[in-house]
Amino acid sequence: MIIQLTGNVEYSITLDPSVWIFDDRKVLLDDAFTIDHNEEDKNQLDNVADRWSKEVYQQRTRPPVNKSITRFEREKILKNSYVMPINEFLSHAKVKSHAKNVTLETSNGVFKVSLEDFQDCYLLFAVKGKPIKENGPVHIYFKDGSNKEDPIKGVQKIIIN
Repeated sequence: MIIQLTGNVEYSITLDPSVWIFDDRKVLLDDAFTIDHNEEDKNQLDNVADRWSKEVYQQRTRPPVNKSITRFEREKILKNSYVMPINEFLSHAKVKSHAKNVTLETSNGVFKVSLEDFQDCYLLFAVKGKPIKENGPVHIYFKDGSNKEDPIKGVQKIIIN
């Protein structure tokens, strides 16, 4: 259930979609093709900065408390399907400047995509809060929704060319 990201990158990385359900970067599948995430990211950064300031102030005034997921949040997670933007992982791997394409090794064969198109893709990793087992571990959707009805399924390896 892991995916290797290799090729023309400075750092080959291993992606583990089974832990992304707890990741704050995940996006609801229903919202993925309708929301401008660049604007949302800016708002989220502002919120994180505000939260950081409050946490620093609170730590000076009282001891930290381990906050867990509330029951409502847990139920919400288990009812929804989620995608993860791939661009975050590409930036961590540091794609080399001469890379132009991406080869996706899947259980159904090999697919080639331009790096430019791939940078805006989403990885579907959870359907109704559960990891994708059949044709998984992830399905790839283009940001423009052009393959929304027929995503690339069964992705096992991502090779940057």
